Amino acid sequence: MTLLTTVFAAIISTIIWYKKEEARVLRVGTLSLMYWGASLMWLIDAVFEYIELGANAFVPAPLDMLNDFYLGLSVVALGLIIWLVIVFIRDPLGVVKNTLRTKRSQS
Repeated sequence: MTLLTTVFAAIISTIIWYKKEEARVLRVGTLSLMYWGASLMWLIDAVFEYIELGANAFVPAPLDMLNDFYLGLSVVALGLIIWLVIVFIRDPLGVVKNTLRTKRSQS
């Protein structure tokens, strides 16, 4: 489930990056690269788990699938947080700078 969750997040973020010009300005490509990296990590993990357990790796218990799904959501959320920090620091649209400038001029 972690692999599926991160692959879906990677696909969605890549489509958004590809379709919208503003997404390129907001560095959605960085977000999509983080998700593709996580997807690659989970794919390698799945391959090694298959080597170790054989076909039993594809028959997880429902509770294990739920835990894996929560882990995948956590990875997606962490990726979003890191991306938001990058966007706020780089401030590609100048929103933070303009807001701070407006607050200084009002004081």
